[in-house]
Amino acid sequence: MKIEADGFYFDFTDAIEVFVFDEKDKKKPTYHGLPMKAVDIVAELADAYVYVEMKDFHDPDLYNQEPAEHDEDVKKKRDNFKWLKNYLKYKYRDSYLCRHAEQKVEKPIHYICLLTLENAQNVIMQKALTRELPVGRASRRWKKEIVASCQVVDVSKWNDNFPSWPVSRIQGAV
Repeated sequence: MKIEADGFYFDFTDAIEVFVFDEKDKKKPTYHGLPMKAVDIVAELADAYVYVEMKDFHDPDLYNQEPAEHDEDVKKKRDNFKWLKNYLKYKYRDSYLCRHAEQKVEKPIHYICLLTLENAQNVIMQKALTRELPVGRASRRWKKEIVASCQVVDVSKWNDNFPSWPVSRIQGAV
């Protein structure tokens, strides 16, 4: 199943269903319409769900804490990175809650963030999200995990890691 969203073109070849979860068009059956955050795409596979969030940054350096020259620059970049981490975390959690209300969380859920950041920044983001979502069962009282896995990748890593679900940029998309 093929889908376009936020300047990217995906082909989920083995999906049962794939749709834009944060749909803004009220006329479409997948219209989100809630005052909650929503991941960009939900793909249903035979044995799992895949939640996809995409962010195409015009200035990725705003999130890179390494090359800052002054303490205030480091603080600002750390604040930007923390904001982005929280944004991605709550996008997932709100989406999980919505899908739970729809009774659509009976399969394992894999969260994939497609970010146009440097790979090193994506690795740092993945570690932070893995801790805070949390991946796997976080509480001994829980009977079920809320997320089976979390990956943060760029387009190249996406295509390396998920060759059966190729992604590409849409020509002319900004």
